Amino acid sequence: MSEVPEKQIKRLRGLIQEAETSLAAAKELLVSLVGDDPVVTAAVKDESLGKVIEGVFDGQNMVGSDGKIYPVPANYASKSKLVQGDILKLTIADDGAFMYKQIGPIPRKQLVGVLDLKEGHYFVTVGTRAFRVLLASVTYFKAKPGDQVSVNVPEDDSTAEWAALEAAL
Repeated sequence: MSEVPEKQIKRLRGLIQEAETSLAAAKELLVSLVGDDPVVTAAVKDESLGKVIEGVFDGQNMVGSDGKIYPVPANYASKSKLVQGDILKLTIADDGAFMYKQIGPIPRKQLVGVLDLKEGHYFVTVGTRAFRVLLASVTYFKAKPGDQVSVNVPEDDSTAEWAALEAAL
């Protein structure tokens, strides 16, 4: 048998890892649709993928189904335009690496407001409401207090404290 180049072996291992991750995500979705089937649940907790936790984005962190709070990188939240209430999946790899994925965006609406800075925190004021926004989003868009901006908020924003900065206008 001829020798297989190391590059091909590395690529195959990567493809297998991607397939295992996709399979775990599909099984997780199945659990969320049909309930807590012990056979499916056991497969989701496959040791090769590390620990998988689902949770809700609170505007800054993920509140896991286990009740713990997990920090979401501000750059990821900003780039993905995560909205308070979005469902996330966190995979904690065996080496301790955190990998987030948005798996359930909630219905959202877009609003236009004015960017404010109060006590070191950025807010977008829309009418009589003020929504906090992440510093990473403000710096990415190079926005300044007083600028008109567009934000995404949950469709039912009655309890929302956070908004996702969409654009500086």
